[in-house]
Amino acid sequence: MNTFIQSLTYFRIIAGPLIFILITVPNWFGWALILFILASATDYWDGYLARKYNHESVLGEILDPIADKILLVFLLFAISVLIDSFAFSLISTLIIAREFWVSALRDYNSRTGASKATSVTMLAKIKTTIQFIAIFSFLVSIYLQNSLIEFIAHLILFLSLIISIQTALNYSINSFKS
Repeated sequence: MNTFIQSLTYFRIIAGPLIFILITVPNWFGWALILFILASATDYWDGYLARKYNHESVLGEILDPIADKILLVFLLFAISVLIDSFAFSLISTLIIAREFWVSALRDYNSRTGASKATSVTMLAKIKTTIQFIAIFSFLVSIYLQNSLIEFIAHLILFLSLIISIQTALNYSINSFKS
């Protein structure tokens, strides 16, 4: 069971580049959308199964957020190739910068024995879910060529940016307190 749970995380890592390729090939948006749905579902299932069957591990704690980041960054880059949106580019770069910052904080805290300061919080899980919903919405808007869905996707992505900033602030405060 442990191997299966880890393979769900590895699938997310591999899916990011594959989805990028599918998005950049004309008329393959549907396949990209399907693969993204499967990859984002693994984010829930690997954690759920690890907790249910008591297979939580240090490696899983490290790889799970990294898998999310890899999937997120590849998708943000792929979407930016397709849509001409200053707002999307700005929000995406801020989100990616936040991901680097939080990774640096986690590394710092692991070296100083304060890993609890950057433990994944429920708000961070909500942030990831909202980011995946935004990406899903962008993929649907591209697939259907629907500007209303794209506008809604921008709003959802902006909401994820607000939560991203909040979680980064929380992690920063916790890190520098300890």
